[in-house]
Amino acid sequence: MTSVLFESHHLYYLPYFEPIVAELKRRGGYEIAASIPLTIGAGERRLFYEAVQRQGVETITATDEEARVDKLRQRGFDIVIVGNVGKLEEIAAENSMVVMVYHGIGLKQSYYTDMSPRVDLRAVESEARFSELKSAGETNLVLCGLTKLDALAGADKTSRDNLHQKWNLNPELPTVLYAPTFYPSSLEKLLPELSVLADQTNVLIKLHNFSWHQKRYKHQSQMASEITERKKGMVLITPEEFDIIKFFHETDILISDMSSTLFEFLVLNRPIIQTKFYTPKPRHRIFPWRLTRRLDSKRAAEIDFTHSLNRPSDLLPVIKRLLEHPDAMATVREAAAKRYLHKVDGQASSRLVDAIEEKLREKGNC
Repeated sequence: MTSVLFESHHLYYLPYFEPIVAELKRRGGYEIAASIPLTIGAGERRLFYEAVQRQGVETITATDEEARVDKLRQRGFDIVIVGNVGKLEEIAAENSMVVMVYHGIGLKQSYYTDMSPRVDLRAVESEARFSELKSAGETNLVLCGLTKLDALAGADKTSRDNLHQKWNLNPELPTVLYAPTFYPSSLEKLLPELSVLADQTNVLIKLHNFSWHQKRYKHQSQMASEITERKKGMVLITPEEFDIIKFFHETDILISDMSSTLFEFLVLNRPIIQTKFYTPKPRHRIFPWRLTRRLDSKRAAEIDFTHSLNRPSDLLPVIKRLLEHPDAMATVREAAAKRYLHKVDGQASSRLVDAIEEKLREKGNC
């Protein structure tokens, strides 16, 4: 049996990992385990353990973080799959094969800076990014597509009906999904405007993991809870529902800011609104360059497939226009999907596992 560890630095890495776990289980011959740092809060870790156990995967923990890292290293996994560099160099044994499935494809520079020479294979979500990384001297790349989107292939009318029932949505109304990132976020400025939509649409709010679990961003989930409790037709998706993909088919219009969701939602070729405002931290008001250097300005400038929302007060007229003309920019979105997403066919995880197994054969481990 080939041993595999999924080292998940946060709960929200799991939607990228779960389709790979399913593919490994389908093929057989793998012993699969998962772990999360003990530096992560107890609430987030609990949700992680519950999700992993639902997939029938062993969870590995310890009394403290140092002991956890030591335990993982001593297990000597054949394959270690990560969503960021984190502690992989401490966890991976000398002969472990390390696979990077990065945890986002959005507008932050960390995609390019969160790297390690210890990575043997890196999953890449698009031809454009593959060429970009290759030109920068990166090797051991596999063009497989976005594993997170494999889940879309299994969605059907029944799953959509279940969503209506679970979240008490009106099936006669269109649905708007608001999915802001944690920072820089439009949430503080846009949330009050969303209640205006609730009389004419279902409004789903899907917050970033940090808005629930990190102390400095918890005010965001508190603010969202207060507003949705007062307004019928607005639904705040709970932190247990950490995978946004299951809400895509239900969504007629997406609203986001800096999130990877902007790119992921392209697969459905439905209208996308990108907010152009956010609430900066005090230090970024004084030194704005400290924020801009963290962002992928080149990729942001290339976005041509969204409808810009320049002021919160413009939300309602923009929504009305897009509901009346949902095919506006459809050709542009279709071209963008081909540019930013490789083969959304439910087989990204299969292509990645093919590459992993080929790499193992080269090493004589398979």
